[in-house]
Amino acid sequence: MSDKPVGEMSFEEAMRALEAVVGQLERGDVALEDSIKLYERGAELKARCEKKLKEAEEKVAAITLDPNGTPVGTTPVEGL
Repeated sequence: MSDKPVGEMSFEEAMRALEAVVGQLERGDVALEDSIKLYERGAELKARCEKKLKEAEEKVAAITLDPNGTPVGTTPVEGL
């Protein structure tokens, strides 16, 4: 398990770490206390992934197109 703080992870890093946590929990060969810690870390990682996906969706939604459908700029997310 990485010691990198979840809040500093990219989407890809958090997803890989979450997959590792799920794999460990599914194997069932982890002590109860460690399972609880893994579950808590998994919840943090899941939240991080959801946050990064939401940010990406907002950026995509903010792209403005000209009449021909060509991207010409972005609209500030706050304006959506």
